[in-house]
Amino acid sequence: MSDSNETDTDTQSTDRRTMNYGKEKVAVYRTYANPLEGVRTIPESSFDGRDNILFGLEVRVQFEGEDFLPSFSEADNSKVVATDSMKNFVLHQAGEYEGATAEGFLHFVGKEFLDTYSHVEAVKMSATEYPFDERPVPGEDGFEPSDLVFRVSDDESAFGEIYLERDDDLIEFKEQTSGVTGIELIKVKDNSFTGYVQDEYTTLPEREDRALYISLDIFWTYDEPEDALGEEPQRYVPAEQVRDIAQVVFHEVDSNSIQDLIYQIGLRVLERYPELESVSFEANNRTWIEVRDDLEGDARVFREPPRPTGYQQFSMDHSDLEEQ
Repeated sequence: MSDSNETDTDTQSTDRRTMNYGKEKVAVYRTYANPLEGVRTIPESSFDGRDNILFGLEVRVQFEGEDFLPSFSEADNSKVVATDSMKNFVLHQAGEYEGATAEGFLHFVGKEFLDTYSHVEAVKMSATEYPFDERPVPGEDGFEPSDLVFRVSDDESAFGEIYLERDDDLIEFKEQTSGVTGIELIKVKDNSFTGYVQDEYTTLPEREDRALYISLDIFWTYDEPEDALGEEPQRYVPAEQVRDIAQVVFHEVDSNSIQDLIYQIGLRVLERYPELESVSFEANNRTWIEVRDDLEGDARVFREPPRPTGYQQFSMDHSDLEEQ
């Protein structure tokens, strides 16, 4: 009886501990991947697919499993898959993947990991997509996008994360997050910030009209995680369209705070994509400081804001849309 209790305690302790390892910053590039076609179009965006002539990701791999405990507690590496092997595995699978999305690639590689290494109980895969721009070259009707020459872009990046878990002989797709990161937007007027708490600590003046500079990361989850893979393009939410929704709403809405702005963006995203379960945000206020407002018309002069900067985090789901 005593031995049984000790075993239960040991198992519970292992279940509670954080125990994983992996490889990150795995840069992988694939030319002439399958194109993303057949996505639905929305009023806020001209995006209707991508050629995937150049498909690049920075990948992170995380392995989980009870069999890895001896590597920590006893320096026993007999079950350890070297992280260098993980890197090589990811690079190889980039040539095998027949899909068209970052999330689909992560799911494909994660499943291959679990099929190959039976002692791995779960794998988490995440990636940030490297954006590339086609460069304009002379054509018969003026300049046109080259299908050979690309520029490494500083634009927004698509993000994906999936979590796969082994359940006996089955591999379950447990969790998924998609996103677009690194959005930076500046609206030169028609933004305000008024009505906030005024007390002895307040030095910030109210602004009826201000230039507003925000950085923004947007993430979303699907009701059915499999929709993130892009195998049914009409149910796939492209990062490019979510980015475009953000900039269109920013253009349209005269907001009184960044909180109000991201809420309005979230409502539009949920309205356009009923297959989503939730949308969440991390925003950062990088608004410039006005130094001259004595110029003609709407002209102003600004400087960079000092540190620290404000941030906002917020999540919402279809219940928010239903309340409108």
